[in-house]
Amino acid sequence: MRVLVTGGAGFIGSHVVDTIVGAGHHVAIVDDLSTGKRANLNPKATFYQADIRDENALAPIFAQEQPEAVCHQAALANVREAMAQPVRYASVNVLGSLTLLEMCRQYGVQRFVYASTGGAVYGEPQSLPVNEEHPINPLDPYGASKHHVEHYLHLYRHNYGLRYTVLRYANVYGPRQDPFGEAGVVAIFTNKLLAGETPTINGTGEQERDFVYVGDVARANLLALTGAEGIFNVGTGVATTINQVYQGLREATGYQGPVNYGPAKAGEVYRIYLDVGKAAKELNWTPQVPWVEGLRCTVASFRK
Repeated sequence: MRVLVTGGAGFIGSHVVDTIVGAGHHVAIVDDLSTGKRANLNPKATFYQADIRDENALAPIFAQEQPEAVCHQAALANVREAMAQPVRYASVNVLGSLTLLEMCRQYGVQRFVYASTGGAVYGEPQSLPVNEEHPINPLDPYGASKHHVEHYLHLYRHNYGLRYTVLRYANVYGPRQDPFGEAGVVAIFTNKLLAGETPTINGTGEQERDFVYVGDVARANLLALTGAEGIFNVGTGVATTINQVYQGLREATGYQGPVNYGPAKAGEVYRIYLDVGKAAKELNWTPQVPWVEGLRCTVASFRK
């Protein structure tokens, strides 16, 4: 299959590319390198530096590559930044995605796999674990922008026959995550602890999240290229507190210093973890990397 992956030089996107290439597919990458890194690029993939909002740049890429499927990972993805820059987030995440969908319509793409967010679209949960039928009430512009595109996908399926699968990610962590750019408490803490710097926990640290390893997320994208259509949560179904993240990384890194506690951040959900039963049943996907193993791999990669 010929697959175009947006954001393929980024943290999650580069793992998605590696997994799809490893399965024997031809992959083209579109990334503007605003947060992605050339070092993350798979040498077996064809790379195009372009902004997903730029139709004039995308058109010749689609004409050259003739992708059968688009795996859309490119996005701005920082809740706190989104609170301060809502227009920018709408521009990249909504208008950029819509430009891609227009390219798919014009060039006959058959399948669209979309990276959404299960950590931000649902808002504060009314019940736990959160399944795909839970009401959508995002608390920040990032979650709102990601969900908005899901409506456009339904529209393009209904009017133009574009098949799609939405993957609502939990909190993704693992090697290559940027502790200074893309959001991710595991990466931020790992970087600080290995450097002997004091980490800061926002709020009480009892906030709960569903942390899923990036390799498991990449495998979900591979299955989605040919698997069931629809919307699927991609997480572990397990709640982990920020304090537990810190303690796990403290043990994995050998850090012996103190920890600071700061004020809670606006726009963040306090407690959430996802029901992933639908993905197991219809997409044949379940998480395989245990939390302790995921932390070990992450710390090992940061040590390098």
